[in-house]
Amino acid sequence: MLAFAASKLGCLPAELDFEKGVHVNLDGSRALIEAIRATGDGFRPRLVFTSSIAVFGAPFPDAIGDEFFHTPLLSYGTQKAIGELLLADYTRRGFMDGVGIRLPTINIRPGLPNKAASGFFSGILREPLAGKEAILPVSEDVRHWHASPRSAVGFLVHAGSIDTAKIGPRRNLSMPGISATVGEQIAALKRVAGDKVAARIKREPDPFIIGIVAGWPRNFNPKRALELGFTTSEKTFDDIIRIHIDDELGGKFVA
Repeated sequence: MLAFAASKLGCLPAELDFEKGVHVNLDGSRALIEAIRATGDGFRPRLVFTSSIAVFGAPFPDAIGDEFFHTPLLSYGTQKAIGELLLADYTRRGFMDGVGIRLPTINIRPGLPNKAASGFFSGILREPLAGKEAILPVSEDVRHWHASPRSAVGFLVHAGSIDTAKIGPRRNLSMPGISATVGEQIAALKRVAGDKVAARIKREPDPFIIGIVAGWPRNFNPKRALELGFTTSEKTFDDIIRIHIDDELGGKFVA
């Protein structure tokens, strides 16, 4: 049996409402793994836990490797880090067969704008491609770690089928992705869709968002995940934009 632990209240809502963040991100995950443990009788399903790169906090090396320690700077990251520890311990005790995958920021997220602090990374691409204005609350030199929804699906599928004996007791892995600045995102949008589309981005600095983003990871060296067969569907940020156009917009965008 395969189960997924994906209870999530994003980093901004979790920061603004501490109790709600704990209830959703921590209590929700713990309720699931406790339900698995309660079944007993040798029932040991594979549990894929969607963690986050928010478990890491600044200061960072040029690229975060597999040995970098957890120092989350937000409540959301702390809640995810606790989930990772529980996953490893419940697996060690034989209650389940857990795999934790730290997802990059998924870009471009389909749907409507949301309250996630990282939402602008998708919004400055998704909305202009749909003919709408988008707000950029940070400077263009902000660097972050990204992967497409197509890659995220691949991570989940691979985590659900991998031979966990190859992972060993360290059950949580940082997923591969692409490191890019906001300026590089916008440059990719111009290459793929044109200057007119990129001109729909409006700069409106938000000190609160700027403060949150300042403590986020920027780049990774996900050696273990790559060696275990986790791969992305994109090689460049241009590919991320093209994947959104193909998968969500039927191959067309508003020029």
